[in-house]
Amino acid sequence: MPYVGRNKTGAIVTVAVAEHADATEWLDASSPELQAFVADVAPATEDFSRSDQALIRVVEDIVNTLIEKNVIRFTDLPEAAQHKLLTRRSMRRTKGPLRLFGEDSIPELKI
Repeated sequence: MPYVGRNKTGAIVTVAVAEHADATEWLDASSPELQAFVADVAPATEDFSRSDQALIRVVEDIVNTLIEKNVIRFTDLPEAAQHKLLTRRSMRRTKGPLRLFGEDSIPELKI
């Protein structure tokens, strides 16, 4: 299933689930060369993912603070954003608040 693309030296530089212009060679998923490529790429991807998750929480807390201080109204946000914030609020209630900024964390969203 994985298709790979190579650079001029023959090293794998692209992996795709479907064949396309930059990934035309099929390799078995158990290929040691493919496994090595994935192992090299995974740590960087995980670092970005962890960073994105932390930043999302910060943005969520900023939005909640702006709402709490009446800088913006919850209903001013697009419906999709409202839904996402309400979903996160529900998750935080069931799993406990995330204290990114210590005990004096940003207040919970009140609607």
